[in-house]
Amino acid sequence: MNAVTLFVGALLAGALLAGCEKGADSATAKGTPPGVAVTVADVVARDVPVQIRGIGNVQPLATVSVLSMLSGEVLKVHFSEGQEVPQGAMLFTIDPRQLQAALLQAQATLAQHQAQVTQNEANLARDMAQLENARVDEQRYRKLVEGGFVAREQYDQVRTRELTLAATIDADRAAVETAKALVRADEAAVENVRVQLGYAEIRAPIGGRTGNLLLNQGNVVKANDVGNPMVVINRIHPIYVTFSVPEAQLAEIKRYRAAGDLPVDAQVAGAPGGVVRGKLTFVNNAVDPTTGTIQLKATFENNENALWPGQFVNVALTLTRQPGALVVPSQAVQSGQKGQYVFVVKGDQTVEARPVVPGAADGRDVVITSGLQVGERVVTDGQLRLVPGARVDVKPAPAAPMAGPDVKSRQ
Repeated sequence: MNAVTLFVGALLAGALLAGCEKGADSATAKGTPPGVAVTVADVVARDVPVQIRGIGNVQPLATVSVLSMLSGEVLKVHFSEGQEVPQGAMLFTIDPRQLQAALLQAQATLAQHQAQVTQNEANLARDMAQLENARVDEQRYRKLVEGGFVAREQYDQVRTRELTLAATIDADRAAVETAKALVRADEAAVENVRVQLGYAEIRAPIGGRTGNLLLNQGNVVKANDVGNPMVVINRIHPIYVTFSVPEAQLAEIKRYRAAGDLPVDAQVAGAPGGVVRGKLTFVNNAVDPTTGTIQLKATFENNENALWPGQFVNVALTLTRQPGALVVPSQAVQSGQKGQYVFVVKGDQTVEARPVVPGAADGRDVVITSGLQVGERVVTDGQLRLVPGARVDVKPAPAAPMAGPDVKSRQ
């Protein structure tokens, strides 16, 4: 290698080194490298409801399976499936002709025995009048026979007639009582047939919504055919939502319930605001030992028919409200080896990992009982790329998607 080659190499190396220093100075002039893109939320203070959440099952306030008390043909159906019917509304008519004939026969028998009672009472009255006359004759003939004015045989005839009439009256009284007993039996038979005839008109025992029509006009129904109802009626105004909570929360529920009614919210698709409100009306009298839970019931007016029997809904029982609680979005809270923490954005756009103690949560937000102050900013998205001290670039939170005209929300 000659001197010329060495000189050219030195010139090239010097030019390369100068170019690198100039690039470094240019990067410094442009500022620090961009930070990690994150979204943040402010720590806010607000009143937070203290709630117990669970899954509830909607149940009708009352359910009645309508059966027929008679056997016979269904002459007419007076309602439509799914119709709201008031209590006492006509539902079915069963063929009443056989019972109508039985009623006429029972009424005829009753009239016959009533006439017999009248006749027996007339006989009794006649015989009692004759007995009174016989007693007067007996007293007169007794004086005559004692004075020797009539023969003893004449007195004996009068006395015998008196005794015979007395025996006849006893028989008349027995006949009257027997006829009256027959009348009472006939009246009971007539009333029984009338009751049976009333069963030919099947009316709604409760107000509510009818289900499937299980027996149509022209079908023959059996009396008291349990297991094969003609229709089922559910009362859904008001309506129940049944849910269970852990037994550990029973004492707290009882304490707050003693101070007043406890509201219960049910999330229902299609309801105004997606939520309907009722109140706790029932706490079961025993804890289920197999699950360690206690059954509760909430009553809802259900005027908009938002709740439907058999439906499953998310329920929230509000016990009280916690004033001035510090709240952050639930996605801000992370879990680590030393417990739960959040990334707090400092004034110099770097982050620190702050241990926190979470409290009650409602699914979207969580109460922080320790570790944060109002106004601080916490990272809600992008935590996986962060380490304590990392620089961040705060991006606006994405807007919530709006459902178009053809999009239906699902619960």
